[in-house]
Amino acid sequence: MHMRIYVPATLDELDAVTHAPDAARWTVAPRRAHAVTAELEQALPEEDAEGLEYVALLNAADDSLALVAGRPAAPHQRVVVTVEVPDAAVAPLGDPAPGDDDEPVASEVQVTRTVDDVAIVCVHVDEAEAAADIADVLAAADEESDSEDVAEVGEESDTALDDALQRVTDRDLLWYDWSELRDVPRA
Repeated sequence: MHMRIYVPATLDELDAVTHAPDAARWTVAPRRAHAVTAELEQALPEEDAEGLEYVALLNAADDSLALVAGRPAAPHQRVVVTVEVPDAAVAPLGDPAPGDDDEPVASEVQVTRTVDDVAIVCVHVDEAEAAADIADVLAAADEESDSEDVAEVGEESDTALDDALQRVTDRDLLWYDWSELRDVPRA
């Protein structure tokens, strides 16, 4: 059996996609991803299957933003790659590491091994114009980390970060079929 997962990525990772007439294929390395999990279903019992998939997608988009922050040379666009991998290649995320205060998100899973030659179902990507908002998030986060000792400046930078994050999360991700990956705009 296979599980549909939503893999947070950066746009430059799509350069490794192999294009064929019948599919776009990608290698998924061990990493965090998102899926419709039993925990997500329990957390949101009123959601239907489509709603749960959307929540998993949005959680992956949030993780993509963190990946972009860690790769300054990558285009400033969130990317979520939707693939189906063997169930055996995916495990629940598990408990946080000691000292890690972040609670796992209900949709988080761990790809436990490299899965080669996976057919991409689709990709969700920010429009190129989102790059300015993402740059604002990164700048505000950097300013916040530089000013943590000064309460007043910290409050101002916290507000700037919140405002920038809101602008990014208010943006809809654009959907691209696997056959359209070469058409994805880059910032």
